[in-house]
This record gives sequence, structure tokens and C-alpha cells, in this order.
Amino acid sequence: MTQSSGARSTQWLRAMPLVSIVRRATRGTLLAGVLLLNGCLYGFSSGSGLPKNLRSVAVQPFDNQTAVPELQREVFEQLRTSLRDRLNLREASEAKADVLVRGVITRYEVDLPAGVSADPRQTTSTRRRLQIVMDVEILDQTTGRSLVKRAGISKEGQYAEGGETTGRKNAIESLVNELLDGAQSQW
Repeated sequence: MTQSSGARSTQWLRAMPLVSIVRRATRGTLLAGVLLLNGCLYGFSSGSGLPKNLRSVAVQPFDNQTAVPELQREVFEQLRTSLRDRLNLREASEAKADVLVRGVITRYEVDLPAGVSADPRQTTSTRRRLQIVMDVEILDQTTGRSLVKRAGISKEGQYAEGGETTGRKNAIESLVNELLDGAQSQW
């Protein structure tokens, strides 16, 4: 840096009144703050990930083609809760709902072996697994367009011997999470 360029940069600082420097710095700070706040509001105001016009949902009880009657109720309750909590959709009747969820539980396999100890001296408990298979459609009733349509969605749940309800709960939660992630990824 030469002496003349260094002298020029300090000259304009000395020539500019202190009030003007403070005003410019304040304006710059305010502008940066507004831009940051605007970016945060934009990033967090999206809410559900679905279009803003979709505010209500109706979940039809799924057709249950398995021999386990409680499976239908458990899937229905998990879907209703997750749609309300994760996508911020309020429940409505089928005729008034913006979104309709329907489907079929096609298969429920239980007591599939997951792990057994080959050494009888070890006290490792036997692990079992189950599998749930469903066909699901999430329909935007305002446009008639299908948001998600998946056939043969399959999830497994593992459980200790005698804990089938725990494995079933885990498999249902996993299925619902995959469905909602699929619906949100559309937007």
C-alpha cells in the first residue's frame, strides 16, 4: 500500500462526519437483520409441506384382508394422529375434506424368525419379526389428483418372543412415516 492511497482512505473518513458513519452502519445492520428475519420466516412458515389450500383430511377405515381385526383400527388411529400432528390437517367428514386417505391392508405375516441363538448355553432370547403390506392412496379432493398412490408398501417390525403388539406398532409407525414423507416430498 502506498502512502498516497493510505492517506486518501483516512482522508474521506476524516471528512465524513461521525453521525453519517453511524447512520450508514445502522442502516446496514438493519438491512441485514431484515433480510435474515425474512429468510427465517420464509424457511419456517411452510408448515405442512402440502399446498396451502389443503387444510382438512378424512381417513377412511382401510379394508382389512387379514385375519387380525385390530390391525384396521391401529392403522386408522396412527394415520389420523400423524396427519393431524405432522401435516397440520384437521379432521373433517369425507364430503367436506380437502384430502382423502384410503387403502387396503393386504397381508399380515407374523412369527417370522429374525434371530435365534445356535448355542443352547447362551441366554439370548429369540427375536421374531412381522410384516405388514398395504395399498394406499392419498387424494387431493379439491383437484381430484392423487398426491400419493402406492401399492404393496411393506414394512417389518421386530419384537421379542411374546411381544407381537410392539412389533406391529413399530411396523405401522414406519409405514405411516413413509407415506407422509412421500406426500410432503411432492412440494
